[in-house]
Amino acid sequence: MPADEPAGCAMLRSLYSIVGEELLAKIAVQLEQAVARRTEESRRGGISGRVVARGPGWLVEDLVCTCGPRDRAFEEQHAEMSIAIVVAGSFQYRSGKGCELMTPGTLLLGNAGQWFECGHEHGSGDRCVSFHYEPEYFERIAVGAGVRQGKAEFEALRIPAVREVSGLVARACSGIEDGAEMSWEEFAVQLAARAVELANDVRPQNEEVAASTLARVTRSVRAIERQAEGELNLLAMAREAGLSPYHFLRTFRRLTGVTPHQYVRRMRLRKAAVRLAREKTKVLDVALDCGFGDVSNFNRAFREEYGMSPRRYREGGRRSCKL
Repeated sequence: MPADEPAGCAMLRSLYSIVGEELLAKIAVQLEQAVARRTEESRRGGISGRVVARGPGWLVEDLVCTCGPRDRAFEEQHAEMSIAIVVAGSFQYRSGKGCELMTPGTLLLGNAGQWFECGHEHGSGDRCVSFHYEPEYFERIAVGAGVRQGKAEFEALRIPAVREVSGLVARACSGIEDGAEMSWEEFAVQLAARAVELANDVRPQNEEVAASTLARVTRSVRAIERQAEGELNLLAMAREAGLSPYHFLRTFRRLTGVTPHQYVRRMRLRKAAVRLAREKTKVLDVALDCGFGDVSNFNRAFREEYGMSPRRYREGGRRSCKL
C-alpha cells in the first residue's frame, strides 16, 4: 500500500500498538497523519515547521515534509551551516557533491550557500530536527573541535546511522517532545562538534544506483522503520526487495552506510533508549518489546551502542552518554 494513502495511518497505529504508545511511534504516526491529510485534501506536498529553540548564532526547528513521488523536487539553498537529524521517513538529498539516501538516524550536512534539492521519488514524507548555525558561530565550534580555522565546511552530504551518533539521535527524538528538559544550546554545540569530527571520515557517495534498486531499498528502510521489533532477517528483507541476499546486502550498505543488521539493531536500540528515558517500564519488558530475545543480549547491545547499561541510562546517565 502506498505510504501516502490515509489507510497507512491505521496500519501504523496497529503495528505500533504491539510496543505501546512510545515516542518514536508517535513521531512516525504524526508524519503519516500529515501525509494522509495532504492526500485527503488533494494538496501538493510541502514543509511545515516550528521553532523548538533559538539563541545567538543558532536555531533548532522541527520540520515535517509531506512531499511524495508526485511532487517535483525544487532547488533550495542553505542560508547557514545546517545539520538535520532525520527522525522519520526517507528522501534523496542532492547537491553538486552527489546524492545520498537520507534515512532515520542519519545526519544531513549542509554548508552556508550550498544549493541542494530533496526528492521523495520512492516514498512520501520525512521529519527532521534541523539545526542552523551562523557561519561564524559554527566555525568557533569547529575550531574548538580541532578543525583548522577557515576549514569549517562539510565535504560529505551526510553522516550515516552509525553508532557514534546514536546518543545524539535518541536525545533529539526525546527533546522534540520533552523540550523543557533539554538544554538545546548545549546539544547544538555537541552535535556540531561531533558532526565535524565524524564528517572527515565519511566518503561521499558518487556511484550511480539504478532507480529501481533505490526504490527497493527505500521500501525496505520504511518497512524496518514501521516494524523494527518484528522478525527481520537478511533473506526475508532481500526477498521482499526482490534482490538476491548478496545484492541486497551490498546495495543496502552502499545506500545507507550500514548493513541491514546494523540498521535494524540500531533502530531497535533507539526505540529502547527513548522508552527508557520516558517510561518506568521494566528493562526486561522494553527489551522484549523492542525485538530482543532476552535481557542479557539487550544489555550487551545497549552498552555497546550507548556506552552504559540501560539502568544507568534511565537513571540520568543519558545526559552524559558518549557524544
